[in-house]
Amino acid sequence: MSEDKGLPKGWAETPLPLIAEINPSRGTITNPLESPVHFVPMASVSEEFGGIDVSTFRPLSEVQKGYTAFREDDVLFAKITPCMENGKLAVVPRLDYGVGFGSTEFHVLRPTLAVTPRWIGHFLSQSGVRRNARRNMTGSAGQLRVPTVWLNDQVLPLPPLPEQHRIVEKIEELFSDLDAGVASLQRAKANLKRYRASVLKSAVEGRLTEEWRNEHPQAEDGQMLLDRILRERREKWEKDQLLKFKEKGKEPPKNWESKYEEPSAPDTSDLPELPEGWVWASLEAVSDVTGGITKDKKKDSLPGLREVPYLRVANVQRGFLDLSEMKTIKASPEDIQELALCRGDVLFTEGGDRDKLGRGWVWSEELPECIHQNHIFRARLSSSGIQPSLVSHHGNTFGRQWFTKAGKQTTNLASINLGILKRFPVPLPPPAEQEQIVSLVEERLSQIDSAEKTIDAELIRAKRLRQSILKIAFEGKLVPQDPKDEPASVLLERIKATREAEQPKKKARKATKGKAKS
Repeated sequence: MSEDKGLPKGWAETPLPLIAEINPSRGTITNPLESPVHFVPMASVSEEFGGIDVSTFRPLSEVQKGYTAFREDDVLFAKITPCMENGKLAVVPRLDYGVGFGSTEFHVLRPTLAVTPRWIGHFLSQSGVRRNARRNMTGSAGQLRVPTVWLNDQVLPLPPLPEQHRIVEKIEELFSDLDAGVASLQRAKANLKRYRASVLKSAVEGRLTEEWRNEHPQAEDGQMLLDRILRERREKWEKDQLLKFKEKGKEPPKNWESKYEEPSAPDTSDLPELPEGWVWASLEAVSDVTGGITKDKKKDSLPGLREVPYLRVANVQRGFLDLSEMKTIKASPEDIQELALCRGDVLFTEGGDRDKLGRGWVWSEELPECIHQNHIFRARLSSSGIQPSLVSHHGNTFGRQWFTKAGKQTTNLASINLGILKRFPVPLPPPAEQEQIVSLVEERLSQIDSAEKTIDAELIRAKRLRQSILKIAFEGKLVPQDPKDEPASVLLERIKATREAEQPKKKARKATKGKAKS
């Protein structure tokens, strides 16, 4: 405890243990074992000192052992990573049964009469204090914890008690305004997310270009485009077959053309009606669909293999690619040639959890060379008359329910196979309308992205402003001082004297208990 020239008049620096008991003993609990008590798991404490939910009750008999006990006005401070870094911290409100229990990953601080609990809470919620706590964590990776000794070593500025109340009141008034602004920004962000989904849904259903379509009749509609693709598909197959016969020095056998397999047509019985000029086609009919490479460490020692980047499920998100963490795989020249991604390839993930089922985006040659793993399917479109992004947007909107219904489902996992993906129904608008759809979608999504970036910047600014308010508060610059307030040092001296006077009594009680046990 000391007066500090850098502190405002009447303030004092004090060790945290002098003004708050750290991890106090639970003492005697007189509640009946069958009576309910408040129970607070880690999930019930909000981040950034945002509040605590004490509405859960459990019988005392279930929680009196193995959990952390606390009382009203105690400060709960998460000790484990990443909860501590995220600011899981709370002041315990009124408890109906006088005592509560919670996660063992809480430190408990019990303030004395020298300090208001929220002063301690705001002190610990400062980003600089949390960074310091993070540097002093102990334990193994993933199980790092703030040790009690770190709390014992903390020294904090302490204003006179009335000034503490004024500062805390002002902090929370400003935070309330900030929280209202943050809530408004988050609502706007949620609305943008809904608007994005609405834009994509209206695009693949034809509503986005309804007026444009009425004003621009097309020479080639969707059915004509599909007929042309199917014709070109068969011609390519016949050309490839004749080349194979020639390479083998053989004449084509009789009726060899009959071995051609037409791609499956989609079952349109449960599909929504398309706009005039559009037609349903299976993904197999308009693209070459294939799986990827399987990782096999046993083959890594084979000669001629080469390291090459490859896409995993984590890299293929819904509507974008995340290439921040790319991995490589050893592959043969034949596999690399067969599975090398090309600009315009539409990617679909096989599954995992339900949200990953069939999600994807379009490869745009983000890397000069890349292949894909077996949990990612690649659809290489057969014609330049099909816009890859339109197919992908359709997979990420309509496809979410279609894949869930058509795929294989277990309790927590979902998957699709190559056969199911080939039957995926794709809407084909006229080529010119596809270009218009893509143009309008890109324009609107660009506007949404810009608005989201602005909101994210404002949210970061609000977070920084919150910390600036705390910095000013703990420097004594947030509210005016009152010279009539009793200096903090005087109150601390009384507390110190009281503790020193109680020490002989505590020793006597311990001695008495020891004799009784003997």
